[in-house]
Amino acid sequence: MKPEQKSQNWYVVKTNPRAEKKVLDRIRLIGIEAYLPLVQTIRQWSDRKKKVEIPLINSTLFIHCFENELAKLYDVQGFHSFLYYLKKPAIVRDYEINNLRILLKQQTDYEASELENITKGDKVEVIRGPFQGLIATSLEVSRTHKLIVEIESLEQRFVVHVPKSYVRKI
Repeated sequence: MKPEQKSQNWYVVKTNPRAEKKVLDRIRLIGIEAYLPLVQTIRQWSDRKKKVEIPLINSTLFIHCFENELAKLYDVQGFHSFLYYLKKPAIVRDYEINNLRILLKQQTDYEASELENITKGDKVEVIRGPFQGLIATSLEVSRTHKLIVEIESLEQRFVVHVPKSYVRKI
């Protein structure tokens, strides 16, 4: 086995504008695992309102494969490029993909309760509730924690409010 084939990683794929869902389907057809984070929103047309799912990050989806399989994507219609970091395709950590999945599962705020001594900037893990398993950085210490969930390779950040009793310091 070649060194670059040791394990599968998550990579960032950039697509043509508004082609994310089609590219997702085409990538899955060639046998590569892909993930497109979608959020529900209500869109207003002149005659109606409709609930639609749109990509969380425009023109971006994630694939899980070996590095030597990346070349297959150049033939996928709607594929634009890979996100690069230090002249290599950027790798997204498994827990960052898991954080995205957890965030999109439930998007609500909760009441606060006092518990663990966590300060601003601490790494924390959510141990209860809909965000269970999420690993984040504590942004603000107040009645409710504001946690920053960050995908470093994309330079994207999301803020989530979680009760103190739902988190523990890592």
